[in-house]
Amino acid sequence: MNKLKIPENHSGISKTLRLPENIVNDIQNLANIKNLSFNKIVISLLEFGLNNLDDSDKEKLENFKK
Repeated sequence: MNKLKIPENHSGISKTLRLPENIVNDIQNLANIKNLSFNKIVISLLEFGLNNLDDSDKEKLENFKK
């Protein structure tokens, strides 16, 4: 099973997302439990998702980047 690794500080681009309230609440609760920012948790979850894409979606993404 893959493990979630929380990243160090980074520079980035500002982006606005519209998220369901229940997901925001879960992420905020996890951030509070881990004493981390909401943003760091979201980045970790997104990286985990991208690193664990279905093989066909991962291939499509790699082809799109070329």
